[in-house]
Amino acid sequence: MRIVFALVLILGIALAGGAVYFASQQFNANQSRIAELKKRVSKNVELVDVYIAAAELKYGQILTKDDVKTIEWPINSIPETAFTKVEDLFGDEQETDSRVVIRVVDPGEILLSTKVTNLGEDAGVASRLEKGMRAFTLRVDVASGVSGFLRPGDKVDIYWTGEVDRGDKVTKLIMDGISLIAIDQTSGTATSEPTVAKTVTVAVSPKTVASLAQAQSTGKLLLSLRGVNDDTTSEAIEVTQNDLLGRQDEVVKATEVEKICTIKTRKGADVIEVPIPCTE
Repeated sequence: MRIVFALVLILGIALAGGAVYFASQQFNANQSRIAELKKRVSKNVELVDVYIAAAELKYGQILTKDDVKTIEWPINSIPETAFTKVEDLFGDEQETDSRVVIRVVDPGEILLSTKVTNLGEDAGVASRLEKGMRAFTLRVDVASGVSGFLRPGDKVDIYWTGEVDRGDKVTKLIMDGISLIAIDQTSGTATSEPTVAKTVTVAVSPKTVASLAQAQSTGKLLLSLRGVNDDTTSEAIEVTQNDLLGRQDEVVKATEVEKICTIKTRKGADVIEVPIPCTE
C-alpha cells in the first residue's frame, strides 16, 4: 500500500513539474512577443506585406501563386520594384497572362519586377535590356571566353590586342564591368556546367556598340571575368611588348655631321671635286 502511495505521489509531482515548466515556457514566449510588439509600437514602424519567393525560381519558369508568399516588411525600406499587392503581381481575376522569371530568385528573396517579365511578355533577350541599352554579340573562343566559365548575368572586362603606330602591338583595357545577357543562343542562368561558347552577347550603350565593332574588326578581344560582388572601376591599363619584356625604347642621339670642304678643278671636259681643309 505504501509503495502504491509513493508511486502516485511521485507521478503527481512529475505532472505538476511538467505543467509548471510548460507554463513557464509559454509565459516567456508571450513576454517576448509582447516586448517585440512594444518595440514596434515605440518606433512607430508601419509594416506591410511583401511578396517573396517560396522556393528557388529559375529562368524561364512561369510564375504562379504557389511560387510566392508574403512576409511583413517595414514600409520605409521596401525596394521600389517590389510587389505588395496580388493584383500588381498576377493581375485581376480576369487576367489570363502570366509573368515569366528572367533572373534566378533565391528562396526567401524579395521578388522584384526586374526579375520577372511584364504580364504576358516573352522572356527573351530583349526583356533583359534596360532602357537605352543595346545587345551586341562578340566572337569568342576557349581562350578569349574564359575557358567556358561565362554565364548570363556575369560581368566582364574587355581587353583589345592589336597594332598601333609603326606596327607596335599593344594590349589595352577598353571596357570594364560589361554585363553578359546571353551565351551563344542561351540567356538562361540555370546551368552550372562550363560550356565553350562561340559568341557572347553584352548589354551596352549605342556608342559602346560602335566602339566594340571597331575593336573587333581591328584586333582581338579578350574577356576577363569579374567577381560576383566586384563593382570597382578598373584603372587605365595598356601594355606594349617593350613593357612586357622590360625593355626601354632606344633613344637615337643626334650626332654632329663633319663639315667637308671641297674645291672644284676642271680637267678637260670633266669637273673634279677635291677635298681640302675647311677654314673658318
